[in-house]
Amino acid sequence: MPIAIRLSSLLLAGAALAGCASTPPTPHSSARPGAPSAELPLAAVLQKQIYQMTPQEAGRYIAHVHTAEPDLRKRIAAIGRKNLGQPYSLHLLGEFPYEVHDDLPLFSLKESDCVVFAEHTYAMALSQSWEEFFWMLQRIRYRDGVIGVATRNHYTEMDWNVANRWLVTDVSAELAGADGPAYPMTVDRARFLRTRHNTVRDIPVESSRQAYVPKEGVAAIASRLQEGDFVNVISTRNGEYWASHVGLVVLGPDGERRFLHSQAPQVREESFDSFIARAAEREARNAREGKPGQVLAGFKFLRLNEAITVPPMAPQPRPGRPPA
Repeated sequence: MPIAIRLSSLLLAGAALAGCASTPPTPHSSARPGAPSAELPLAAVLQKQIYQMTPQEAGRYIAHVHTAEPDLRKRIAAIGRKNLGQPYSLHLLGEFPYEVHDDLPLFSLKESDCVVFAEHTYAMALSQSWEEFFWMLQRIRYRDGVIGVATRNHYTEMDWNVANRWLVTDVSAELAGADGPAYPMTVDRARFLRTRHNTVRDIPVESSRQAYVPKEGVAAIASRLQEGDFVNVISTRNGEYWASHVGLVVLGPDGERRFLHSQAPQVREESFDSFIARAAEREARNAREGKPGQVLAGFKFLRLNEAITVPPMAPQPRPGRPPA
């Protein structure tokens, strides 16, 4: 069944704001330093991976792939694979220059961490231009699309998964069954923002219970996963559980469910068996070296929605005034 995407008319309103921009000069041999260079033919752009593209080239690729692959699930897989080999970098993005609590930018094509990779892939797959991609990226990354460290989806299970219910639906409990495992989770966002970002907000502590599929049970439910589904890797340490990593489900040539994700040193695609085996090797090595380390417990799976209605962006509040 094709996936319907109905974008809000607000999404297109930005097109009316371009009237003040001047037309860039046509490149020629005597162009001033810094003038735009001649565009590569599209065929040459398509030879690049996304992390090798300029934003202008990425915009052309986004428009091309939207037409070339009309199926959203397959488009997500194609875009994700177009970043295979992208270098991994942790703590990559922030709110700079909109906010100055750090100097990390709002986007990066050259590198990714696991969350950035997934967000960029989804945002590109839902867009038809660079401008729409950048809008969509903020809509996915922040609650209601309102840019700010206090509205960023910091906690995977209780922020990202919840704020993006319009895009994905948690099916972990259904896959794990009535006797499947779950873990308690409590987040203190006010403390996190104060200690990590020097930002004061009055946010109550929140608790929840999170279902997941144990690593031993993934093979039994793998055939029920669909391309484009969102994956949370659940780890445990000292009795606490949390989503330590994320990625996407893609299909191999034989229909095998595979894991596409950004993990040091670069974006990779592998079987779930391979990922689980590598985690076991790391845990055994940590045990031999007397390191506590985290232990892989299992996975949460979130189904890409069949009918996707992208919510409008909420109004951006005036900067410098904490919400009442």
